[in-house]
Amino acid sequence: MAIQTQETGTGTTSLPDAATGLAAPPEADTFPQATDPYRRELLAHCYRMTGSVHDAEDLVQETYLRAWRAYHGFEGRSSVRTWLYRIATNVCLTALEGRSRRPLPTGLGAPSEDGTSPVEENGEIPWLEPVPDAMLEADPAAVVSDRDTVRLAFVAAIQYLPARQRAVLILRDVLRWKAAEVAEAMETTTASVNSALQRAHATLEKADLSADDMTAQEPTPEQKAMLDRYVQAFWEKDVEAIVAMLTRDAIWEMPPYTGWYQGNENIGRLIDTQCPGGRNEMRMLPTRANGQPAFGLYMRHDGGDYLPFHLQVLTLGDDGVEHVTAFFDGALFSKFGLPDRLPADGAPAPATA
Repeated sequence: MAIQTQETGTGTTSLPDAATGLAAPPEADTFPQATDPYRRELLAHCYRMTGSVHDAEDLVQETYLRAWRAYHGFEGRSSVRTWLYRIATNVCLTALEGRSRRPLPTGLGAPSEDGTSPVEENGEIPWLEPVPDAMLEADPAAVVSDRDTVRLAFVAAIQYLPARQRAVLILRDVLRWKAAEVAEAMETTTASVNSALQRAHATLEKADLSADDMTAQEPTPEQKAMLDRYVQAFWEKDVEAIVAMLTRDAIWEMPPYTGWYQGNENIGRLIDTQCPGGRNEMRMLPTRANGQPAFGLYMRHDGGDYLPFHLQVLTLGDDGVEHVTAFFDGALFSKFGLPDRLPADGAPAPATA
């Protein structure tokens, strides 16, 4: 028998059977149609929980596998969307048991005093990863709220929370679930949920996370022009120009290197003395990460071609670039749809292409 469905504000559910008052069991062939629309937002959910785009992809796959196995028993007591989030949350909680949090260098201690000192790498730390905007929403401009809550500062801050507090915070503050709904999903009490949320808020207050850290905004025309100059300055290795576009208290960090640097002049010394690229040896291609402008930076090699060097994610303010996180992970370039090399001939692409 074909299953009738109706669309609600939170998803597609089976209609109740007139005799029993319960939804008739759904047929297996309706599973893709009922669940596929939520794949991208579930990826964002698993990314917030884990801080890793690679882990998030695996956990979404596990979520859909578990949902497929249980689909015949879905009774429509909640929307399909809510049901999938419950599964995904518990999949993430299981995966996070015994795991260390994923930090950024800024979460490990005080800034490095001198940008001219040698940098130190630590490949043993499971670092926080950026996520491409394109993976979260087919049309990134359509759902800004998803990008608001995947800002690097927000995701880095919630990694300090124990996994269950993290889940409560996301379900209550990001997804706007009621405390009773969270309690049911996590098999606990409403009082425990409220207590966990209160503790999570206290932790984030200590992290000094401002509303601006969670707000994803498109660059203004002035900021777009500045980003074009930023790309050109790296191409020419014009350190003075780069310093001028950084705010006075700007922060620069670059996992897996443990040090981080504060102050535009200090960052300028870091780029001047520690960056191996010279004039016309660094090309940048624009992309978007975590609802923020980002660039894949390519370094010229002996053969003449440009190879992936690092992926920069920028936080912009009214006065310039406030924060740069440069991820030294070449595997990220393919995730962001960036080429694995650039030819020897060619000038830097516009920042807003």
